[in-house]
Amino acid sequence: MSNPSLLILPGDGIGPEVMAEVRKVIDWFGAKRDMAFDVSEDLVGGCAYDAHGTPLTDETMAKAQEVDAVLLGAVGGPKYDTLDFSVKPERGLLRLRKEMDLYANLRPAQCFDALADFSSLKKDVVAGLDIMIIRELTSGVYFGEPRGVFKEGNERVGINTQRYTESEIARVARSAFELARKRGNKVCSMEKANVMESGVLWRDVVQEIHDAEYPDVELSHMYADAGAMQLTRWPKQFDVIVTDNLFGDLLSDLAAMLTGSLGMLPSASLGAPMANGRPKALYEPVHGSAPDIAGTGKANPIACILSFAMALRYSFDKGDEATRLEEAVNAVLADGLRTADLLGEDGVQPVSTAEMGDAIVAKLDASL
Repeated sequence: MSNPSLLILPGDGIGPEVMAEVRKVIDWFGAKRDMAFDVSEDLVGGCAYDAHGTPLTDETMAKAQEVDAVLLGAVGGPKYDTLDFSVKPERGLLRLRKEMDLYANLRPAQCFDALADFSSLKKDVVAGLDIMIIRELTSGVYFGEPRGVFKEGNERVGINTQRYTESEIARVARSAFELARKRGNKVCSMEKANVMESGVLWRDVVQEIHDAEYPDVELSHMYADAGAMQLTRWPKQFDVIVTDNLFGDLLSDLAAMLTGSLGMLPSASLGAPMANGRPKALYEPVHGSAPDIAGTGKANPIACILSFAMALRYSFDKGDEATRLEEAVNAVLADGLRTADLLGEDGVQPVSTAEMGDAIVAKLDASL
């Protein structure tokens, strides 16, 4: 039986640095847990543009379609700000999501006990927080047509179209209900049905899927702006939140900062099952390429490492090993190790990107 395959796309900025620490973890699982992966590596984003004149080559896209999972670092940077929109680094990531049909974006917001004081909210509001936002990823206003900037009379007008079909809503709703059954069995669907027809359809379809297929899961509906308010008031009232592409983008970033640092948060983008029964999948940290600290050793690799933990759980059916890795991260934080983005206590010296990766591998050793 062949090893599971993994395509690594480090990308730009701090992407290669944090991905180097993930490689240490992958190597550890191969050496100590008899979990070898067939790993290949390629370019995406600005570095792909520099080498090939495109943020994602057809060859790399084909590889992504064939492997069991893709692990991406980050894309973009000010160097590429003046490029035409069609070849900006972010277009490489959007192409991966669209052509792999990765319609369900899972973004957990989990507050580790050792970092509860880093949130801008009171400790009792965020301590123990563990919620999941599922964002529809391949439709909605980011992809709808018509779109563009046009001349209308004597002025320009910018147009983007919010568009959803029943089937697009239904499949991401099913993802939310299935995940909720493995967690707190509770889903809150968020839209703007009070002012948007697409929101009316969204609410109707989610309710229909619930009533017909998941009546055992508790379902509530909330307007997305009220949801943003409730996330900052008492986020622990939620378990799984499902929402559209635009609102999911906004709400998941808001939820991310409840935990204190974007450097801590992973994500998964899942699609339809392949022939082997595994979903097509891309895993990536929530943070960006952070070009201001690239090459300095200050980047926090934890979000990227936890993205690999999500791959273990959702692509490779290794939930116990994913938990092992998450507990190793928690143990390192409990010991007081901090990268520069997590400094808050006086007198605490930051560890480097590589030192944090080494410490997590040491905790994995200790778990045996």
